[in-house]
Amino acid sequence: MTNLEKYNKSFVKILKQKEEDLPKLKYRGIPEWDSLGHMNLMGELENLFDITMSTMDILEFTSYEKGKEVLSRYDVEVS
Repeated sequence: MTNLEKYNKSFVKILKQKEEDLPKLKYRGIPEWDSLGHMNLMGELENLFDITMSTMDILEFTSYEKGKEVLSRYDVEVS
C-alpha cells in the first residue's frame, strides 16, 4: 500500500468520508472533522507512519492538502 493510499484510508476511516471527497476537506469543514475528529486523525496518522508530530504541526494540519505538506516534514511523502 502506498503512502497516499494509507493517508486516504485514514481520512475515510476516521472522518467517514468518500475518497473522492477528500481533496476538498478542511478542518471544521464537515461535522466529523471537529476537535475530537482531528485528534483521532492525528493519532491514526502518527501510528500509521510511525511518527510523532509537534503541537505546531498538528495545529497547522488544517486540510487534506495541507496535511501532505505537514507529513513531508517527517519524511512521509504523500503524493
